Amino acid sequence: MNETAINTATEKLSAVEKVGYSLGDLAANLIFQTFVTFIAFFYTDVYKIPAETATFIIFTGGMIGAFFSPIMGMIADRTSTRWGRYRPWILWTAIPFGVLTILAFSTPDFDPQGKAIYAFITYVLLVMIYSANNLPYSALSGVITGSMAERNSVSSYRFVAVMIAQFIIQVLLLPLVLILGDGDKATGFENTMMIFSIIGTVFFIISFITTKERVITKPEQKSSVTQDIVDLFKNKPWVIMLAVTTLLFITLALKGGMYIYYFQNYVSEAHLAQFQFDIGFNGMIAGLNNSLTNIGFSTFQWPEDIAISGNSIFNACGIIFMLFGIALSKPLADKFGKRDVFTSALFVSTLFILLFYFYDPESIGIMFSSQIAHGFFYGITIPILWAMIADVADYSEWKNNRRATAIIFSAMLFGLKSGLAIGGSMVAAILASYNYDANLVSQTPDTIQGIKFAVSIFAAMPFLMACLSLSFYEIDKAMEVEIESDLRDSRG
Repeated sequence: MNETAINTATEKLSAVEKVGYSLGDLAANLIFQTFVTFIAFFYTDVYKIPAETATFIIFTGGMIGAFFSPIMGMIADRTSTRWGRYRPWILWTAIPFGVLTILAFSTPDFDPQGKAIYAFITYVLLVMIYSANNLPYSALSGVITGSMAERNSVSSYRFVAVMIAQFIIQVLLLPLVLILGDGDKATGFENTMMIFSIIGTVFFIISFITTKERVITKPEQKSSVTQDIVDLFKNKPWVIMLAVTTLLFITLALKGGMYIYYFQNYVSEAHLAQFQFDIGFNGMIAGLNNSLTNIGFSTFQWPEDIAISGNSIFNACGIIFMLFGIALSKPLADKFGKRDVFTSALFVSTLFILLFYFYDPESIGIMFSSQIAHGFFYGITIPILWAMIADVADYSEWKNNRRATAIIFSAMLFGLKSGLAIGGSMVAAILASYNYDANLVSQTPDTIQGIKFAVSIFAAMPFLMACLSLSFYEIDKAMEVEIESDLRDSRG
């Protein structure tokens, strides 16, 4: 459906509306980030599903969700209610999202076949409800205001919310699982995800209540689905960005899901424990507990599991320095162009992934240094990716005199979910191919070598392919300026 606005409202949005909108992304990412990082670990080590079965569930279920995204985009574009086109979906999916999250991370005592069936059904239903919630939510950012400056401001609020969710999941999830389960991971996951589900449901409702759709399209300005799809595949930058998005999320899902296995099976526990002591982390926790007890509270129970503790600190380092990269992203892109900055930063960040192949289990300090450098350079790419996708929508309008933003974004979400499905299933597939056994106290050298390959060479390959793909992306700095100028004139 072409988006020809009859109301290009440019009123300044209140901070309440921006925060309210961003809470929807925080809620969704509490679940999304868990899927990216820990779903393979949950299936193999918590629910005790064989790695081969987990591979099938994650890949097949993820691809079903990916193919559902464009369909959901068409449905959302054609929804009409007194609340608008996209807002109602945030409300309608809030409670089902929370319920399905609890079910997907529960561990009912079935036989092996029953576990596989239960996991598959709950996984598919959860990724479908995620599409029904998140795609209209993303589209809402395009109609909440007609002001590009205000849209950019709303996006900055979203990035903060996403980073908060990412920090909670990658740094605090496993410690919370151990604390809330009293050492039992299955109980801990159920309790933790129940809390996240309740918080998420409340945040979705707040997001619905505090936002408003202001840009309304003309009812008669419609195009066929066939025409939209034809325009899509004639759009070379779109094809390239679809490939890039898919490749990026393959790496993110693969390395994110494999790190916990890396810390549990490859990294030296003794050296990791000493590193935590040397950097003052243990002293910080002791000081925190001393302060809490002095004012009458109980102590904060940081897990004694060295691998889980180290993995959480490792992820925290990457996320913190990712924020510095995000802060530099806009000025660099404004000066040198999105494509060139994105490609350069992505390539450098890939080099720091590759370096993990050369590290010994005792090289803790350099592992953390590489994670910090990777986080910083990858952070530069994060805002640029979605800005480039918006540029692809402008390019389509520039070439075809028709704008089909929703289907372009839904297609990119297809790439994102395909990447997550492939990358997440690769975690389980690699473990299976190297004979990983969750019941063993110590894995075989061959299995450990496979885990090392996964977080270095295997994880770097999709990023390198994305860099190569971007060499064919034609929207450089000069074309950005030309497209913006021409569209400004054609829109009057």
